[in-house]
Amino acid sequence: MKLWSQYSAPTLKKSPADAEIASHKLLVRAGLVRKLSGGLYTYMPMGLRVMQKITQICREEIENGGAIELWMPHVHPAENWQKGPRWGAAREIMFRADHAGAGKKGSPDPEFVLGPTHEEVITPLVKAEISSYRDLPKNFFQIATKFRNEIRPRYGLMRAREFVMMDAYSFDVDDESSIVAYHKMKAAYEAFFKRVGVLAIAVEADTGVMGGSFSHEFMVPAEVGDDDVIYCEESGYAANREKATSGLVPAGFEIEAPAAEVEKFATPGVTTIKGLARDPYNVPADQQFKTLVMMGDDRPFLVILRGSDDLEEAKLGTLGLGIVRPATPEEIEPIMGAKPGSLGAVKGTIKQADKLAGVFADEAIKLVGNGTTGANETEFHLRNVNVTRDLAITGWGDFRTVKAGEPCPSCGAPLKSRRGIEVGHIFKLGTKYSECFDATYMDDQKGSHPMVMGCYGIGISRTMQAVIEQSHDKDGIVWPWAVAPFQVLICLLDPKLEEALSVAKTIGSAAERAGGDVLIDDREERPGVKFKDADLVGIPLRVTIGGRGLKEGIVEVKWRHEAEVSKLPLADAPEMIAQMVSGKSAVIA
Repeated sequence: MKLWSQYSAPTLKKSPADAEIASHKLLVRAGLVRKLSGGLYTYMPMGLRVMQKITQICREEIENGGAIELWMPHVHPAENWQKGPRWGAAREIMFRADHAGAGKKGSPDPEFVLGPTHEEVITPLVKAEISSYRDLPKNFFQIATKFRNEIRPRYGLMRAREFVMMDAYSFDVDDESSIVAYHKMKAAYEAFFKRVGVLAIAVEADTGVMGGSFSHEFMVPAEVGDDDVIYCEESGYAANREKATSGLVPAGFEIEAPAAEVEKFATPGVTTIKGLARDPYNVPADQQFKTLVMMGDDRPFLVILRGSDDLEEAKLGTLGLGIVRPATPEEIEPIMGAKPGSLGAVKGTIKQADKLAGVFADEAIKLVGNGTTGANETEFHLRNVNVTRDLAITGWGDFRTVKAGEPCPSCGAPLKSRRGIEVGHIFKLGTKYSECFDATYMDDQKGSHPMVMGCYGIGISRTMQAVIEQSHDKDGIVWPWAVAPFQVLICLLDPKLEEALSVAKTIGSAAERAGGDVLIDDREERPGVKFKDADLVGIPLRVTIGGRGLKEGIVEVKWRHEAEVSKLPLADAPEMIAQMVSGKSAVIA
């Protein structure tokens, strides 16, 4: 039981100028965090209590999933990362720990880095400690601070340079047992988010820099999220936008036969899809071929989309072409023979076709059949271009961004889209890291095999803010019971009245014995200020004790998520409030 006057819970009337979303504003206004610098925050006492509760729930559920807790260094030898499979992709988002010029273009590689994650640390550790199938499976986890060199930190704890994360790593003898570990952790995540009191949806996701064969993100639906979730209410299909597919192109779809011979026509001043769709050309965007020049590990390749579609760059990871980026105009013209705006992939028109790593077409261009594309001659286009007859396609794939309204790939019902906050991610890594670090085990026949790995992350600090983003109203935070900094707030309207403080401590003691955390607001403030702060901070159960109520023999009780105020007989109040607390505590345990 704590007294507000002796605690530190500094609330603010106004939101900070740099706060763009509700949860960021409330984090600061409710006194949970204070900003040190861009992406760096101090957790104030109230915020730390929430973090500790989330951390403990996470620890319990991850241990229930079969993982064993350890602690690894935050500072890593760069050599470990250089030996691993993702140094080239990860080095730009890592803080370097050893010299002033680190991180600048052309600077030498560092000796040490600050860890954004720990695959490059745990894998050599397990290699050194485990050598026999008898010691597998194993799953190790930690809950620790991580670091990411965000160029533009924003949204409070959502995109911070320093954050708290649970990261776990499983090691198994084969794919079958690795999938068992994956699903155990998926179930542990579901139990964790349920106990925390936040709705988190598991969606199919891109494996990204982490690699591996498949993954799921856990997304908290929110009006302002950092990602799009594509989902179907009929089939239950759900995927991150970067991974989402649709049934836009029916199975077995026949491409339209050639309509006529290819014809070149002048398009002076036309350099965009929209320009070609206007008079006098009037070629609809979905009847145009969009040709993009990309670089994969500095080797050019082409991607062909419908003019009405957008490239989902993460999907290009399936091509295995390393670090991918758009080509610059200076790189494009020597390869294609024209400036951007007049590009195409018709056979025989690409100036240096032999320099390309491939020409990859999105499946949806089959719906065009015969369309219009650039001639690889500045300010000229080609019409009557047939997909099979004319385009120099070397591979097919799904490279486009799926849109709401397209048919679900499972049932055909219209897909929907909403924003979401990523709070967790699980990956089946396979042997990508174990092969790099020679993390092998000996089977019962003395045969050597790489361990099959999985990795799992939950953003603890992100989860705190995601709860606020999902659980707030116009007056402030509405904390779920399990993670509230305090669960019972006792407001003294007459703090100098000794009887009031005595009653408050009696009720508070009863609430604590029932499993609740209690804060007594004994500040010398007007009732209106106390009630506003109570709503802002969002403690679930408010008990109000005033001189008039004591004379009438009652105390008032109000749940944060309800408008109604109840009156309890003073003599029965401790027991009745204890029952309320006990009932809530039993539900979330």
